Amino acid sequence: MDSLITAAARALAAGDPLGALNRVALRDDAPALALRGIAMAQLGDLVRAKALVRGAARAFGPREAVARARCIVAEAEIALVSRDLGWSAKALDAARATLEAHGDRVNAAHARYLEVRRLLLIGRLDDAERTLGELDPTPFPPALRAAHELVVAGIAIRRIRTKTARAALARAGHAARHAGIPALAAEVDNVALVLATPVARLIARGGQRLLRLEEVEALLASKAFVVDACRYAVRRGDAVVSLSTRPVLFTLARVLAEAWPQDVPRDTLVARAFRAKHADESHRARLRVEIGRLRTLLGTLADVSATPRGFVLVPRHDGEVVVLAQPVEAPHAAVIAFLADGESWSSSALAVALGASQRTVQRALDTLAAAGKVQAFGRGRARRWMTPPVPGFATTLLLPAPLPGD
Repeated sequence: MDSLITAAARALAAGDPLGALNRVALRDDAPALALRGIAMAQLGDLVRAKALVRGAARAFGPREAVARARCIVAEAEIALVSRDLGWSAKALDAARATLEAHGDRVNAAHARYLEVRRLLLIGRLDDAERTLGELDPTPFPPALRAAHELVVAGIAIRRIRTKTARAALARAGHAARHAGIPALAAEVDNVALVLATPVARLIARGGQRLLRLEEVEALLASKAFVVDACRYAVRRGDAVVSLSTRPVLFTLARVLAEAWPQDVPRDTLVARAFRAKHADESHRARLRVEIGRLRTLLGTLADVSATPRGFVLVPRHDGEVVVLAQPVEAPHAAVIAFLADGESWSSSALAVALGASQRTVQRALDTLAAAGKVQAFGRGRARRWMTPPVPGFATTLLLPAPLPGD
């Protein structure tokens, strides 16, 4: 490798993409194309970066397996940053195996971290945690150790474990400062903001207030009877009753919890649960059936008692009755939550992350676009969607990851 390539690589490792481009911008050989691609990725031109890295992979000869594998890893990272979740996990795994076989442990580990970050992004926390457990960050350089701790923090945040997240972020910040890469340090700071911004809304006794992540953790560990509108469940401590497939029962539980300790008139319950403007005898009969089903599902957690004008929620244990809701509730909130990270998403990537069909996601995007809440750019397969983050709110709890006890 010549001196210019070596100097450009060192510049990129130090987070200086412009310094790298000054050395290789006019060269079209395979190593220069790869370095130019990484530099363009660091500068934010992901489309150009992807083309350059892919061209470098083609330019490397069949005997340069390690270089080709590194290009595949770089392309996977560009795809992850650009929220293109359709890239081949098999290709990345094959590249990682090649790097490991040739003794390039650092880049092999980087490939593994990309896999974990993708699993984290789409909410597969168990798989992400298991894969991460196979890696020991001790021998890695500071930048890779920071990446490791960021993933640990991301999993802990999604698991609602604030102490673990804070400790991981402290280690990540130390490693980022040691690496001397400003962009990496800024990424650590951005993740840390999640712990300081509201992630949910508490509704109790007719009042509301916003909660930070550690307050949510404390609430879930308390004796409170919680109707969780972020995960469509009812919980008290470790006992959890999922109502994610029973929307009518969940609506009844939420309305009763919001009114507690008061009762709720039958007509109000009918209007909220069945969306009926006028309650007739058939609606009241159906309400009695659904209340009976809710009473059975709640079991030892609470009872639903009849009153002269309606029904009231009666917890079987001491403690408050509260509703844990999203900080901002709106139609298609899950789609908005993903777009709120400030990155541009394709509809296919959103479908993968949400576990929904692409057509369903596209209809939601069209509805949000008509309301001016999201915007699109590009055409065809290059079409991307984005929206600015909701000011002052973190959307962690809106993402498809289980809370403790699920």
